[in-house]
Amino acid sequence: MSAAASTPDIAQQVQTTVEAVLRRGLVGLEYISLDDPQVGATPRDTIHARGPMKLYHYHAQTDEVYRIPLLVITSLVSKPYILDLTPGQSMMEFLVRQGYDVYLIDWGLPREEDRGLRLEDYALSFIPDCVERVLADSGESDLNLLGYCVGGSLTLMYAGTHDSPVRNIACLTTPVDFQQMGLFSQWTDQRYFDVDRIVDTLGNVPGEIMLSAFDMLRPTGRLTSPIQVLDRIRDDRYVKSFMLVDRWAADQIPFAGEAFRQMIKELYWKNALLEGTLELDGRRVDLSAIRVPMIHAMAQHDHIVPHAAARPMLERVGSEEKEEVILRGGHASLVAGGNAMYRLWPKLDQWLSVRSI
Repeated sequence: MSAAASTPDIAQQVQTTVEAVLRRGLVGLEYISLDDPQVGATPRDTIHARGPMKLYHYHAQTDEVYRIPLLVITSLVSKPYILDLTPGQSMMEFLVRQGYDVYLIDWGLPREEDRGLRLEDYALSFIPDCVERVLADSGESDLNLLGYCVGGSLTLMYAGTHDSPVRNIACLTTPVDFQQMGLFSQWTDQRYFDVDRIVDTLGNVPGEIMLSAFDMLRPTGRLTSPIQVLDRIRDDRYVKSFMLVDRWAADQIPFAGEAFRQMIKELYWKNALLEGTLELDGRRVDLSAIRVPMIHAMAQHDHIVPHAAARPMLERVGSEEKEEVILRGGHASLVAGGNAMYRLWPKLDQWLSVRSI
């Protein structure tokens, strides 16, 4: 086709794209309102609260429900609605529709009085408390755990210090080797990073600092995101998912001060979780003591938890039955949106279904 013949087609494509942008309202503006009811919409009840933490129980959506309940342990550094993004693109919705009895720990926003919370409080107090409440609420004697990101690290800390009623563990993009955390490892270099001054001055580490750290991993991300959306501006489902994930990534929360101090000194500087030297309230976190079946799903293009940081987990645990899965996608798209719908969720269902009866 000649250049002259193609010009009207190009002009029409440009016009159609511009009109689509205008109709959507500045590229998906309707998807990022501050009080958006679309996120975290899967029906649930709060069955326990302790400080900022809440324990949710999602409503069953099938006539028959798997016997063994599933407790989801979320990350400390971001809000949990990435796992319940929006109807039709929600892992929580998918799981309950597959017949799982799902519970989730939402750590909430640390308050000023929570600045003293330590890793011990999360792994040795909050999680065991929630485990007991899930068992009491479900009437069962055992449960499965699913940990996302740092929530997976907390899961390992709990399982590596307890003779627990856990039957199976699934981890998603969970860091274990913190010296392989890419730019995070360099920025927190002990020679230059004064974590004591930060925590002693600020208490809880503000969400703005956490957001800046994530943004610096990909400095051009905020500039290129609109271009990515424009490339698929007519795909309403894609745009909606993209904008909600982008909103979640910017919706960072404070990090409890003492837990942040511990994470830097014990995990980044000493690599204590990997080396087996991490102690919480006098208990050593022994990954080799974890012997239940495990699966670890990682993202091929994860710039937040690189494969090198996550991969050693299954090498360290004592489980005989364990499976490593590497899927296309990034840190968020592993668990949310179209990529997750067709890759992670079916795999997770396949693995959990035979271990939940």
